[in-house]
Amino acid sequence: MDSVIIVYSNPEERVAFQEKIEKKGYVKDYEITFKRKDDEPVTGLVTATLVRDKEGKITAYRGIIRDITEQRRLEQQLIQAQKMEAIGTLAGGIAHDFNNILAVIMGQGEFIRDELPGRGEKSEATQIDLIRNSVKSIVRASERGAEMVKQILTFSRQGKPSQSPINLGDTVKDSLQLLRSILPAIIEIRQDIRTDSGLVLADSAQIHQVMMNLGTNAAHAMVEIGGILKVSLHEVYLDKETIKSYQDIKPGTYLRLSVKDTGHGMTREVIERIFEPYYTTKKAGEGSGMGLAVTHGIVKSLGGDIIVNSEPGQGTTFHVVLPKFGGEVKNKIKIQPTNEVPGGKERILLVDDEIELVESGIRVLKRMGYQIEGATDPIKALETIRSQPNQFDLIICDFSMPRMTGIQLAEEIKRINPGIPIILLSGYSSEMTTGRTKASAVSAFVIKPVNKNDLARVIRKVFDDSVVRGPSTKGA
Repeated sequence: MDSVIIVYSNPEERVAFQEKIEKKGYVKDYEITFKRKDDEPVTGLVTATLVRDKEGKITAYRGIIRDITEQRRLEQQLIQAQKMEAIGTLAGGIAHDFNNILAVIMGQGEFIRDELPGRGEKSEATQIDLIRNSVKSIVRASERGAEMVKQILTFSRQGKPSQSPINLGDTVKDSLQLLRSILPAIIEIRQDIRTDSGLVLADSAQIHQVMMNLGTNAAHAMVEIGGILKVSLHEVYLDKETIKSYQDIKPGTYLRLSVKDTGHGMTREVIERIFEPYYTTKKAGEGSGMGLAVTHGIVKSLGGDIIVNSEPGQGTTFHVVLPKFGGEVKNKIKIQPTNEVPGGKERILLVDDEIELVESGIRVLKRMGYQIEGATDPIKALETIRSQPNQFDLIICDFSMPRMTGIQLAEEIKRINPGIPIILLSGYSSEMTTGRTKASAVSAFVIKPVNKNDLARVIRKVFDDSVVRGPSTKGA
């Protein structure tokens, strides 16, 4: 063990070691923490015996110390990785169940909203307006809940980011709306965001995660006495001089996102370690120390950098710079009017083990003009298809069901009627990336909860695509 002062890091460890070796006369592979000359801890395995003089008095210990610091560090990393994997698995289960709940709330809320008389009705107009506003709040809340699930899955690495040019200002504003709902009321949010500042090449979920991590970190510094969280976004040009404040980025045009709090601030020693994984100044149970490390990793992966300015008692400011996207935006999505809900008269079978989702889906699809039947048992649904292979023009089924998964059901249906299109629903996005959906020739994959407008467009697109590919084996 080079450069090690044989000084015990913990006095209690020294006492325990002495008691053990003096009792037995030796120790073998006894783990203890020492200090280096620079005060850094070193974990060692000690194998030693007592050395006594002629009178039997202990004069020394003789043996070897094996440095296992790196081994213990790797073991801790493995343990943390296993914890994160477990969190990811848990997040997936939560996402599936929670999205099913949100799907029911959203579906019922949309149905009630659409059933209510219009604002122009004279009778009980005020009361109806109040009810309509309440239902709109239900739908908005379910949409926010779905967004929170996406954040959970992104944090647990269940979704692979898909980078594309995005408006950073719009994305940051969306994140602040979510932050406002979870931050204490004693924290005021102020914003100076240029929505026309430009685009960056990123995944919106990554930006949301950066904002959530920086926002909650700032909130932690102000939670006791309150304060102001100020978020600003501007275009900046970093020349050869200003670039020296950052690492691994070149001079050029960037978008600078600044998150400033009026909290207790940080010392220089804390700042130097703030982006280290598992490093935290929070009390046990208040945080894992991963938030800022993950944020740093995301920003660097996007070709940017993050720096922090802080003084004790003076608050903290994080500056995130991301390269401004200067390329051409291709394949722009045409935004369809939100009130346009395409329908049809085709025959659809909806299969989901959640009866509330089946009932809600039947109502929504009937309003679109479709002939719709529901089933909560995939086995019975398959028996129906076997007895009448051409009874339906489309199958919509859930991914995760007892006794038979949506993939298995789709594959069995395809053996009976290869031409029938199938839409797969799921409350858990990683199921879409397993590759099994391609193998089963599923026509479309939709993440729950989905609003009726989006579902209507997916259904019409599937029908239109099936016509282009060729006629199915539908009955007359």
